Amino acid sequence: MYTASVLTISDKCYEGIREDLGGPAVREILESAGYVVEYMSTIPDEQDMIEQTLIKCADELDIALIVTTGGTGFSNRDVTPEATIAVCTRLTPGIPEAMRAESLKITNRAILARQQAGIRGESLIINLPGSPKAARENLYAVLPALEHGLEMLRGEKRDCAV
Repeated sequence: MYTASVLTISDKCYEGIREDLGGPAVREILESAGYVVEYMSTIPDEQDMIEQTLIKCADELDIALIVTTGGTGFSNRDVTPEATIAVCTRLTPGIPEAMRAESLKITNRAILARQQAGIRGESLIINLPGSPKAARENLYAVLPALEHGLEMLRGEKRDCAV
C-alpha cells in the first residue's frame, strides 16, 4: 500500500494543553486501510511551520498521502487551508467537496468547513477538521477513492478506463 503522514495542527495540542485525539484517530483509520503511517507531528497554527512540514513530507520524505487535522475553521489562527494552497501545484476540489457533502448529511455547520486538498509532486495533501469525530467522518467519505488517485499520481496507472 502507500505511505502516509498525519499532521495535527493545533496550538493547544502543540503546547500540551489539550490531548491530541484527532491525529491518532486518523492514523488508526489509515493503518486499518493498509497505509503505512511513517510520520506524525503536532504543529502550532503557524502558516510557515505548516508549509515547511508539508514540504518536508512531500519533497524529503516522499510520503504519498499527507493528512492534516485541525486549523480549518473560522478562527484567525486557522490557516491550514492557506498553507496547503501555498505548497500545492494543483488543487483537487472534489475531495473537500465530497467531505462537505457527506458532512451536510450530519450537520448544517458543514458549510463552514474550509478544508482543502491538493497535489505537490507525487504527494496528495488532504485537510481534515480538528474534531476527532468530524475528522473520521470526513476521511471515511473520501478514503475509498484515494488509492486510485494515488495510483494515477504515482504513475502506477496511466489510464482511468482500465
